[in-house]
Amino acid sequence: MNFLAHIYLSGGNELLTIGNFVADGVRGNKYTSYPIEIQAGIQLHQEIDTFTDAHPLFRRCTKRLHKGYGHYSGVIVDIFFDHFLAKNWNVYSDIPLKDYINDFYASLNNHLEILPPRFKNLTPIMIEGNWLLSYAELDGIQLVLNGMNTRTKGLSKMNEATKELKLHYNAFEKDFSQFFEELKTFSTKKRLEIEKKFDL
Repeated sequence: MNFLAHIYLSGGNELLTIGNFVADGVRGNKYTSYPIEIQAGIQLHQEIDTFTDAHPLFRRCTKRLHKGYGHYSGVIVDIFFDHFLAKNWNVYSDIPLKDYINDFYASLNNHLEILPPRFKNLTPIMIEGNWLLSYAELDGIQLVLNGMNTRTKGLSKMNEATKELKLHYNAFEKDFSQFFEELKTFSTKKRLEIEKKFDL
């Protein structure tokens, strides 16, 4: 899953949510240098990714892209799924998406000093471009994919993937809706286990 989904699935603990958000920027055993709540969020992030990558619905979505994008297909589907979460936000939360995202941005700014270096650099750029809110629109997804393609020096061709998104839009959205219900159930159970483990 991509940024918005990881944030949403974190529950109400502020630092756990930040840990879930920054987990990809923490390598090896370096997670142990972070506060306990951040460590819990990193562990939850890993559990969510493992569940997602192995799920038949997620894998079905990646197969629609595999011919054109190979091993980048999973990354693209992560981004597509954040689009459907943002687009259908009122199904999943009573808090307006704009307010939810602004609260998260404020939380990041309040804890900027403890973020991994990659995310210290990324956060101001993300906030200025309002990436999380932009996911709700296809133009926003196009910008994300353009950026990812640039990072792969054009090798991934990810900037072209909105063609497949539009072509199979209803199928992707249906698979997301079913998958996300299962992911919510799984991640809530795992989060409670992790919170108990870390005595949060």
